[in-house]
Amino acid sequence: MNKTFISLLLCASLAMTASAQNTQKSELQQKAEAATTVPAQRYLHIRAYEDYVNKGQLLQGVECGTKAAALYSKDGLHKEAFEFLRNVDQTINAKNPNNAAALHYLVTKERLAMYIKFRKPDSAKEQLQQMEAQVAQAGDEKLKEDLLYQKAIYFYTFGLNAQGDAVFKEMASKLTASKEYDKVDDVYKQLIANGRRSNNASMVAQSYNNYLAWKDSVNALKHADEIAALKKQIADNEAAIEEKDSSLTTRWVFIVGLLILAGALAAALVVGAVILLRFILVNRKQKKTIQLANDSNALKSKFISNISAQLDPTLQKLDSTKPEVKALLGFSQHIQQLSELENSDTEIEMESVQIPAFCESLANEIRPLVKKDVNIKIEAPKMSMDMNKEYVSHILLHLLKNAAIYTPEEGTIWLEYKKRSAHTHQFLVADTGCGIPEEKREDVFKPFLEIRDLTQGDGLGLPICKQMALKMNGDLEIDPEFTKGTRFVLELHA
Repeated sequence: MNKTFISLLLCASLAMTASAQNTQKSELQQKAEAATTVPAQRYLHIRAYEDYVNKGQLLQGVECGTKAAALYSKDGLHKEAFEFLRNVDQTINAKNPNNAAALHYLVTKERLAMYIKFRKPDSAKEQLQQMEAQVAQAGDEKLKEDLLYQKAIYFYTFGLNAQGDAVFKEMASKLTASKEYDKVDDVYKQLIANGRRSNNASMVAQSYNNYLAWKDSVNALKHADEIAALKKQIADNEAAIEEKDSSLTTRWVFIVGLLILAGALAAALVVGAVILLRFILVNRKQKKTIQLANDSNALKSKFISNISAQLDPTLQKLDSTKPEVKALLGFSQHIQQLSELENSDTEIEMESVQIPAFCESLANEIRPLVKKDVNIKIEAPKMSMDMNKEYVSHILLHLLKNAAIYTPEEGTIWLEYKKRSAHTHQFLVADTGCGIPEEKREDVFKPFLEIRDLTQGDGLGLPICKQMALKMNGDLEIDPEFTKGTRFVLELHA
């Protein structure tokens, strides 16, 4: 249900409470974090792990060791990752520190993340059980909070939403009760971000609804705390006035101060009420439009407003097995993906890819979709290039699937790669379908131009592909010189 979850913000507090060891990062660890390639990062984290262990700084060593294992897994070296984690556990046992249970917990949590990535619920559940025993032995409240979040991840990942909601609510309630509002806010945002990265519209919608409800209640609590603090301050000042000298001058000084404070309180309450009202209105609008409305784009705002107005009555009449519901969920996912692409400034990760094998794998994915006797032609020279494989695969698969839909029987679909210069590369996807009218070619990459029947498609596929191309310092266009059907050109700059 969800893909690999990134390291959680709660783990930062875990690292600070698990041990009283020096938290200053070593030179090796700093070099590991500054490295630009996965192999270099992994090698340096292993070196940092060994250095910390030799110095007796086990907490920092275990943190570097689990990071190295995660980097093994990221490169597909899963066997090496598990072997390295076993090595870390053996090192902890050999050193026999006072906080051994807390250190083993970090190692087990990395295994849990890997089994979740592999979609192995039984193995993941076994790791959770081990983590529960380790938390019980460590007796650390921060570990208990982190365990609740790991359980929520597990339940949401494998479709156990009710159990996930229960443990997540328990964790949020504990943090809210202790007035650690920022931590709860970070947890909700992390959960929503995880859902978006995994393209899990159901998880995003549920998490976002819970987040809005919690945010409204916390704002009310914060304002109540502020008002109570101001009232207490007023009461303290009044008591101080009574204890002061009874002289008229002194009394007037305190009275003026009290009036100023009362005025500040009134102003604060007015400003707070305006801010709270504005926040509620903004949140309600964001809830209706799934937080993806672009205020500077009138067409998009109007379209999303129309869609939001139709969501509630439609969903009340349908269940999750209906095509309409599936269409709405897909639309929500696309909007979230498009918004994230437009607003994210995350650096794009690159990897070396063999062009022939890459193109052949894409073609194999669409072969079952093409009509009778459609010929798929691949022209890919034996070479490699650095690319963001996730984005390029998404764009080319979308174009190829569209080509499969519109190419008639006995037609042809082309997937070509061309190196135009030392730093310019092109992927071309063409078909012998009906083509796109010239007057509509400029609009296919623009979202929200018209109200559509979502069961027939939301029109966001090509705009999302366009944004991905731009994020990679490239572009996606329709070749106007191709007249046999349609040809798209994805141009990338190294």
